[in-house]
Amino acid sequence: MKKLTDLAHIIRSKNAGPFELTLDILFRREEDYLAIRDRKLIAPEEIARRYGIDVDAVSAVIYFTPARAVKIVLARPCPSGSPGDTDVYGAQQHAPLLDMEIDL
Repeated sequence: MKKLTDLAHIIRSKNAGPFELTLDILFRREEDYLAIRDRKLIAPEEIARRYGIDVDAVSAVIYFTPARAVKIVLARPCPSGSPGDTDVYGAQQHAPLLDMEIDL
């Protein structure tokens, strides 16, 4: 098992409009990215489990090979900036990924 933080040089989150949030993971080494992509080790079910949400709230897990990146699109629990929103910019939502381990 390898920690995602050891494999990736960037793990971040941001708004994708008022109703969605994106998580970006950019990997250091192509061989790690390719192994993860080919085995689909970052899957909607694992993201839903980590975030405590329905798998239907994970709109997409996109593997983007030219950047050695995975982009995950989530439905926001409430619109950005609305009452109850705790992170208007979506910039602090990547934390559940930081302790993720990958079986390479």
